[in-house]
Amino acid sequence: MSHQRPVPFAVIGLNHPHIYDLVDTLRAAGGVLVSFFALEDDLAHTFSTRFPEAVRVRAMQQILDDESVQLVASAAIPNERAAIGVQVMRHGKDFFTDKPGFTELDQVADAQRAHEETGRLFYVAYGRLSSRAMHRAGELVQSGAIGRPIQTIGLGPHRVNARTRPAWFYERARYGGIITDLGSHLVEQFLFFTGATTADVVSAQVGSYDHADSPELEDFGDAVLRADNGSTGYLRVDWFTPGGLDTFGDQRLMVLGTDGYLEIRATCDLAGRPGGEHLFLVDHKRIQHVDCHDVDTQLGRRLLDDVTGRTQTVMSQRHCFEASRVTLRAQAAAQHIPGIRPEDGRKVQ
Repeated sequence: MSHQRPVPFAVIGLNHPHIYDLVDTLRAAGGVLVSFFALEDDLAHTFSTRFPEAVRVRAMQQILDDESVQLVASAAIPNERAAIGVQVMRHGKDFFTDKPGFTELDQVADAQRAHEETGRLFYVAYGRLSSRAMHRAGELVQSGAIGRPIQTIGLGPHRVNARTRPAWFYERARYGGIITDLGSHLVEQFLFFTGATTADVVSAQVGSYDHADSPELEDFGDAVLRADNGSTGYLRVDWFTPGGLDTFGDQRLMVLGTDGYLEIRATCDLAGRPGGEHLFLVDHKRIQHVDCHDVDTQLGRRLLDDVTGRTQTVMSQRHCFEASRVTLRAQAAAQHIPGIRPEDGRKVQ
C-alpha cells in the first residue's frame, strides 16, 4: 500500500546534523514539513534557512497538541530522545529518531510501554535502513545466496571532527558511550542479517586511547555477541579515521553463511571504485561485485505508509526495541581495557 495524501510532520531537536537526512528522506517520499522546535537559536537559523516553509514554534507542546501532525522526527541530544518519543506517542503521533534512540534500558521499557498502550510507532534510523548496499545484501541473504547466515563482523570507524562537536558529545551520560552510539548500527545489522530475535553479550570492552582532554569520551569499543539462533557477531567502533580517507569512516560489514559470504563496503572501496555502497558476494561459483547504485531502499515511502496504514514494514517494533536492548547491555557490560586509565586516556606504564 502507498499513502495517497501528503503526510504532515514536524521536527523536535536539531542537535545532530542527521536531522537533515531524516527530513530529506521524508520530504522526498511525500512528507510535508510544517513546524519545528529547537532551543538553540543558531541551529534553528540554519534549519530555517534550509527549510523556510517550516514554522519555528516556541514550545514543544505546540507540536504535541497539533492534531494535523502525524509524525515527529528528531535528532535531539541522545539521552533526551526517548522521553521526547514517549510524549510524541502519547499525543497520538509516530516518532522517527536518529540513532541511538536510547541511552538507558529503562528508556526502552518506557517507549515499549507507550507503543503497546497507544499503538504508535517508535522508529530508530539505523544506518542499514537507508543504505542501498545493505538493502540489496538483505535481499540476497533472504533469498539464500550465502546459505544460512552464521556470523557477522561489523566495523564502524568514524572521524571525530573535534572542532565541530558540541559539549554534549564529550559527556558520557548524554551520548551514552561509544557502543551505545556507534555500535547501535552494528548490533541492529547483526540481528537483521542473522535472523536472530535477541542475543547475549559474550564480551565487551571500551577504552580511551588518545583523548586525554576529554576523559568521558570513549574512542574505542568492541563486543562479541551470541544470538538465540546460535549465530555470532563481532563489532568494533572507534573515533580514529585518519585524515587521508575521503569519507567519515571506512564502514564495513561481513556476513558469513554456510554457502558463501558477503562484504558490504558502505562508504568507500579501498580497491579504487568511486563512491560508496559497494557489495561483494562470494559463493561456490564466483566472486562478484554487486552494483547497488540504482537500488531504491524506499525507506521514506515505507515509513509514511506505516504511518498512514498502521503497518510495520520498515522494521518490527520488537526488532527495533530489542536491537537497542542488546546494544545497551553490551555498553553496560563493557570493561575498560586494562592499562588504559578512563580518567586521562593514557597508557599505564
